[in-house]
Amino acid sequence: MPEASASPKVTEAAAPPPPYPPPQAGEGREGFEPPRHVAIIMDGNGRWAAERGLPRREGHRRGVEALRRAVRAVGESGIEILTIYSFSSENWSRPATEIRDLMGLLRRFIRNDLAELHANNVRVRIIGERRNLEPEIRRLLEEAEELTRNNEGLLLIVAFNYGARQEIARAAERIASLVAAGAMAPGDVTEDVVASHLDAPDLPDPDLVIRTSGEQRLSNFLLWQSAYSELVFVPTYWPDFDRTTLENAIAEYRRRERRFGGLRRVVKP
Repeated sequence: MPEASASPKVTEAAAPPPPYPPPQAGEGREGFEPPRHVAIIMDGNGRWAAERGLPRREGHRRGVEALRRAVRAVGESGIEILTIYSFSSENWSRPATEIRDLMGLLRRFIRNDLAELHANNVRVRIIGERRNLEPEIRRLLEEAEELTRNNEGLLLIVAFNYGARQEIARAAERIASLVAAGAMAPGDVTEDVVASHLDAPDLPDPDLVIRTSGEQRLSNFLLWQSAYSELVFVPTYWPDFDRTTLENAIAEYRRRERRFGGLRRVVKP
């Protein structure tokens, strides 16, 4: 939950027109099914706050509220898996005060929102490097996973202290150890072998990656898994993300043909 103290007064900016409008009758692919796995780069908290003359921490606080809305909207849309870019391994370079604010929001989110996620049958999993995290943060992440382990609803993947290059490097290190131990030959290393040593090898690749704030890059997020994902970039800052933004992004996904390098559309499991 957000801080108990009164929040600064927010002057709402006029929402820009959606870059991906909803499909018209007869538009889009026949037999469309919603994406099974959606990943979101939640970007723009600081700029949202700056445009309103507010401190960055208020943008992050409002970003947590947007996350609550997004989880509810995704869970009601037929999507099975939602992966969110919560905190990157590069974010540690931000000012210490901002990192402290972000860690405080993480604590409050887990302590106050975890019960609601659990009640709504959401299962939480964490990807990213945990070895150098503060013990309290590690315990909170483990608590979220353990409490929701047996839930069968929406699977919420939280990328925390995560970087895709670091993830691939960890996979390479594990494989190198197997080769050095004689358990695997260098020639046995295939794409499937590398994928099996990533942080969540049992999950399907994201069908759709959404980035907010108008930036058009992946920023070290799911680089391996997003090789054939559809990418949708929206100008909306993350604190303003809502059900309509999600639906419009899915509508754009609906218009696209997924060929996975081939000439004809392929339905990939």
